[in-house]
Amino acid sequence: MGNPLLVFWKNIFGQDADDRRIRRSALRVAARSAAQASAAIFLILRRMRAPLIVLIVIFSVSVLGLTLIPGRDADGDPVRMGFFDAFYFMSYTATTIGFGEIPHTFTYNQRMWVTITIYLSVIAGAYAIGSLLALVQDRAFRSALALQHFRRKVGRLREPFLLIAGYGRTGELLGHSFDALGRRFVVLDHDPERIDGLELDSYHADVPGLTADARDPGHLAVAGLGHSCCEAVVALTDDEEANLTIVMAAALLRPELPVIARVTSRAIAERMQEFGDPSTVNAFDRFGDHLRLALRAPASYQLMTWLESGPGAALPERGVPPRSGRWIVCGYGRLGRELTADLRAEGLEVTVIESGGAPVEDDADVLVADGSDPEVLALADVEHAVGLVAGTDNDTTNLSLVAAARRSNPRLFLAARQNHTASAPLFAAMKVHALLVPAEVIAHEVYAQLSTPLLWRFLRQLPAKEDAWAADIVDRLTSLCGSHLQTLWKVRLTAQEAPALESWLASGEARLGDLLRNPENRDEPLHAMALLVLQAGEAALAPDADHVLRPGDELLLAGRAVARRALDRTLVVDGVLEYVVTGRRVPASWIWRRLSRSGR
Repeated sequence: MGNPLLVFWKNIFGQDADDRRIRRSALRVAARSAAQASAAIFLILRRMRAPLIVLIVIFSVSVLGLTLIPGRDADGDPVRMGFFDAFYFMSYTATTIGFGEIPHTFTYNQRMWVTITIYLSVIAGAYAIGSLLALVQDRAFRSALALQHFRRKVGRLREPFLLIAGYGRTGELLGHSFDALGRRFVVLDHDPERIDGLELDSYHADVPGLTADARDPGHLAVAGLGHSCCEAVVALTDDEEANLTIVMAAALLRPELPVIARVTSRAIAERMQEFGDPSTVNAFDRFGDHLRLALRAPASYQLMTWLESGPGAALPERGVPPRSGRWIVCGYGRLGRELTADLRAEGLEVTVIESGGAPVEDDADVLVADGSDPEVLALADVEHAVGLVAGTDNDTTNLSLVAAARRSNPRLFLAARQNHTASAPLFAAMKVHALLVPAEVIAHEVYAQLSTPLLWRFLRQLPAKEDAWAADIVDRLTSLCGSHLQTLWKVRLTAQEAPALESWLASGEARLGDLLRNPENRDEPLHAMALLVLQAGEAALAPDADHVLRPGDELLLAGRAVARRALDRTLVVDGVLEYVVTGRRVPASWIWRRLSRSGR
């Protein structure tokens, strides 16, 4: 169905009643948002109406006066100026060009009239220019103009893009990660300084950004919620209610779009689940899960962190958290509760230190005191503890806790929470074993879900594997890529993306090891490895070289960019595949094949 009119007709009337109602609602919101975006022209007409009327009236009266006042020609005979000559004269006079008196020298009456009209036009011009400058400085006009410009930029997008609501530190990290992949995105944020910073960031492509309240469905529609190229919505604002509103709007207006939202409260997360099936990311909960994984399988945690960081990320160090003993958690807020529950679920003893700002249940292992006080740490018996978590919402307090705990017990495993970006150099100098930066945790999680769905599936199934298996994967990746992750990409073994493999896959003898050979020298493997093979809905993590490939399989590969280009040749060129599989070099083009037959 290539006819756009037929596609539109099918989208509107070829669906059931609920789908048509949702589509009509989305169209109404988009129409209302388009009207808002076009408000700039109406604002100009309304604010400049009086100055323009004054200018037109003075100009018209000036032209009419010149045609009515008689003049004299070179012979002294009376003559009247025509409308065109009067219009021409007033045009270059009002614009301060001044060519002279035409078509004849003016009389004193004409010069007196021109003198009056000159002063009137100057006054009217000053009035119009002042009104225009006031309009340009008006906040409502600039907002309407920015909205109109933003709508045009979004409407011109012809490739898939993300809609990111909230451009704080998390949105900035996510934007740079997707820009490195060549993916487009659109930004909404209520803070004009963040949108101004977006304009100054060094992105490869132009990033449309708008200062607006993302809770307004009209603003979401202007940002591309109803656009056919919008592939996902990401709610990353600091306001959980705003994120809930964004999830609701996306679920009601575009239920087929995937939605990822930032949350810190379980109650808000449960309310979000009432609208479709959005993916929620809780930085505190994820940090607790990561800490549990690091306790059980340090190599698995190292591999997960490395892959979530994206291409170009350095291999993190493999920490060894203590798996037995007593932990001290300072701060019983949202992070402290999550970590306490996770550590106790691992069978560890936990002592909580709370300053009294958060409600504390009846718990024998909770000390209500200032954790930065050395006497309180001594009371908590920090000398015999194995780990300490500085998890308050104050960076100064967390740094003081880490310094005091390290001075009392240098053998402690130290974890800390960084709340502000400006504190990053201080925490880096402190060299804690595990650092929670909520913005980075959320950005990495969203990146893993949206960059390549196969990567997200790999990371979800990774904790079920043995730690030795993960350590072997890390060793294989470092031998291929070095200490920095190079490239992650996906390959579909279909007739469209891998036409050269069609008959080979159908034979049932296509093996992964043969596919990942160097097309220049088949005795050498490509600098790439398959992290996951998805076959008929079943995922095989890091399969061996004898894994049999089938038509329609999806592969998640990691390696160098040169290996990706070499594999692309194997997928589309029959002669390259023949050499890679059998070792025989055959002509790739039809002409060379004909010449080879003639020679034989």
